[in-house]
Amino acid sequence: MQLNEQAAALTARLIAATRTLVGDDPAARFAVARFGVAVSGGPDSMALLCLAARAFPGRVAAVTIDHQLRAASADEAAMVADWCATQSIPHAILTPDRPVDGNVHAWARAMRYRLIEQWRASQGIDWIMTAHHADDQLETLMMRLNRGSGVAGLAGVRARTGRVIRPLLGERKAALEAFAHDQALPHVVDPSNADPRFDRAVMRAALAQAPWIDVQAGARSAAALAEAEGAIAWSAAAMAVDHVRADGVGWRLDRTDLPREYLRRLVLHMLEQADAPPPRGESLDRAIALALDGGQASLGDWLLKGGGAAWTLRPAPPRR
Repeated sequence: MQLNEQAAALTARLIAATRTLVGDDPAARFAVARFGVAVSGGPDSMALLCLAARAFPGRVAAVTIDHQLRAASADEAAMVADWCATQSIPHAILTPDRPVDGNVHAWARAMRYRLIEQWRASQGIDWIMTAHHADDQLETLMMRLNRGSGVAGLAGVRARTGRVIRPLLGERKAALEAFAHDQALPHVVDPSNADPRFDRAVMRAALAQAPWIDVQAGARSAAALAEAEGAIAWSAAAMAVDHVRADGVGWRLDRTDLPREYLRRLVLHMLEQADAPPPRGESLDRAIALALDGGQASLGDWLLKGGGAAWTLRPAPPRR
């Protein structure tokens, strides 16, 4: 297949994936929807922007978040703006409105999605596209496997979260880079992508040394786990409606003859109703084990008490 045929195939797959991701939304208006593309300036996001503009002509705008964490970031954002101008694609550069707080990566991610959502709403854009691809998905899956994640974590990067869609999760990074080079798209490479101080860079390097791993199969597994997670969450929500009740100053679960995964989710639901932060996985598992044995355990400022067919969650007594 010639590269121009590969580009046509990429475009067709983008259209099909986008239709699948938004097609079940009654407000999707797929035929006339406007798409905003989050563009960092890397080859992946530049490829997505070019493909989206080709797939949905006149219905695409771009947004770049300049986190102002590197000296070159302003020039990179300007590079994207200049290319968009040549293609008559509306483009916005947004900068943080709050200083760095806590973990830099977590701050940057939260800032990015908050600013993009504000921009989307103000511009009347229906959907935001990001350029996460199959290689990103496998890296996420392996990192979470190393952390002992459950179904929700192993579902990896979701194909759709609210108004954010990720239609390239089935595509390889190499194919996107080849497209970017063939189209002579300007792009930059973030030096942190290969910085061994970051877990993802270490995982990326390790996976590069394991060519026997089928990256796209890994992405399909993550998608299957995401569907399983959605099904479990749906049934757990129905159980919460039927079996979790307010009980004085606390909450009561009146059915406990359930698989442990449902018990985890129902206890988390009670904590959420109590406006309590979710506990770490191991502390939650220990509390559930004690409750199953008829005991009790502290979960932050709350006390989970088992015994019989019902469990209760009440404020923990003051510590002495």
